[in-house]
Amino acid sequence: MTRPENAAIWYAQDGFDPAAKGINGRRVAGESFLKGFLRHADVDEFVILSKQVAEADPVKALAETLRPGVPVRAASLMRPAEIAPVGTVFYPSPNYAAEAWRRAPYGTGAYALSGITHTISTQAVMEGWMNLRVAPVEDWDAVICTSKAVLASVNFQLDLIDNHLKRQLNAAPRGRPMLPVIPLGIHCDDFTPDPVAGQALRARMGAGPNDVVFTTIARLTPHEKFDPLPIYIAMQAAQKKLPKGQKLHIAFCGVFREDYSRKVFAEGARRLMPDVGFALLDGANAQDRKAALSGSDVFMFLIDNIQETFGLAPIEGMAAGLPLLVSDWDGMKDTVTPDVGFRITSRTLPGPHLAQEALRYQGGYDSYVQYCSLTSALTEIDMGELTARILDLALNPGLRKKMGAAGQARARATYDWAQVVPQMQALWGEQQARRSAAMARSVRYAADALPLSPSPTALFAAYPSELARFAGKRLIARDLTGRLGPAETLDVRDYAGVKRVFAAKAQVLAVFQAIEGAGAQGAEVEVLAKGLNLPPPVIERILMWLLKYDFIRRS
Repeated sequence: MTRPENAAIWYAQDGFDPAAKGINGRRVAGESFLKGFLRHADVDEFVILSKQVAEADPVKALAETLRPGVPVRAASLMRPAEIAPVGTVFYPSPNYAAEAWRRAPYGTGAYALSGITHTISTQAVMEGWMNLRVAPVEDWDAVICTSKAVLASVNFQLDLIDNHLKRQLNAAPRGRPMLPVIPLGIHCDDFTPDPVAGQALRARMGAGPNDVVFTTIARLTPHEKFDPLPIYIAMQAAQKKLPKGQKLHIAFCGVFREDYSRKVFAEGARRLMPDVGFALLDGANAQDRKAALSGSDVFMFLIDNIQETFGLAPIEGMAAGLPLLVSDWDGMKDTVTPDVGFRITSRTLPGPHLAQEALRYQGGYDSYVQYCSLTSALTEIDMGELTARILDLALNPGLRKKMGAAGQARARATYDWAQVVPQMQALWGEQQARRSAAMARSVRYAADALPLSPSPTALFAAYPSELARFAGKRLIARDLTGRLGPAETLDVRDYAGVKRVFAAKAQVLAVFQAIEGAGAQGAEVEVLAKGLNLPPPVIERILMWLLKYDFIRRS
């Protein structure tokens, strides 16, 4: 019997494969989750839901490596009910309104949906909350919020949306999906320091035994991640207060999207902290990432950008045994406790000050980069506090060691996937229990009349002269002497060129041959369906095509 705490994983490479689709926080977190789930989930089977069943093959291979012996079953998004008896779908985003509509023809209680937040500052995600409130989402569905700060942001926007719906439509909004706070996780063993790689990095940077290396692993973009210039100013100020012979260094490990960002980072370092060591490492290179965590003394993550929501990299720094120096920002308010590092006070302006930025972004006048960059420009990380904490860490190797050890213990006890996956499974079990108890409230929508995407021939029923009806009609084959038959015509028309066919070629030919075989008396849909073991709607689709090309006629 399948455990209720299982979930089918909605899988597409874009959500789980940074090597194939490019490194970003969402994909890195997705890949980490998938590996963590395969390693630690207490399930009888893994179920993968994807567009094509073959898309599950990489997951099957990974499962065979990480969890041999546990079967992997694939299901198609065209038949999502095939995930049964598993009763929940895990979707790697908060925007699962489309999945709620996909579920609707099977009933809103057919299975539960469980999403998760990553970046919540994009227009797509913000509009997604509106879509969730009008989609057939139930209170047994869920969106995992990865931090308390994210939960506050989500509830703030949902309040605005619900108030709008009350005012605009005089509607009483339904219950919200569950919004539990569950952190992201890591596989702590992946971040065990490598002393040889660490020493090589320090030698490459020219860092002496008493020097202190601060490292950050992140996308290196000043407009969508963090502005490095305030860091440079604080590091230079701290350097001037250090004893002679001790030097500070910064190693930024990440990926630049374009030369603009590289210039901001490199030119800013040259001009604002000339007395501090500086190195840029390749975040796409596993050896450089390992060296950054192994050769540094402090992990630094001074985010000032609304693009960030959780902060996975500091957890990796903890797992590597490094003390943390972070901004008091989003998920780090939860993850970075005083025993593992310092959180630096951050400040932004009240809402009305940036109302124009919101309107420009929503209206298409500003890009996402401009929106994030302008918000970051008006976000302060307390400079005096930052400089003081840099000095505290630089001058106290004992403090660094104590914080690093505490961080390593905290990462393993709280943020290893071995601890996080059971929390997710507990949520899915609760969703299953809620759904089972409320099945009487399940609503089933007609598949051809979904409000968001009705059948095209239903939506545009006023366009043709009439709608085709086959009840009581006999279909008779035409004489095809001297002209192409259905097989050749299908080849010429080449529907496969657009990668969609109205019916399989073999089915089309079987229907035509059955009508030919019926002779002058013709054949009815019910007889064709029974003889060919095909559903009547499939037969009628094929009949329409045969009529379109004059291969058959109505009696």
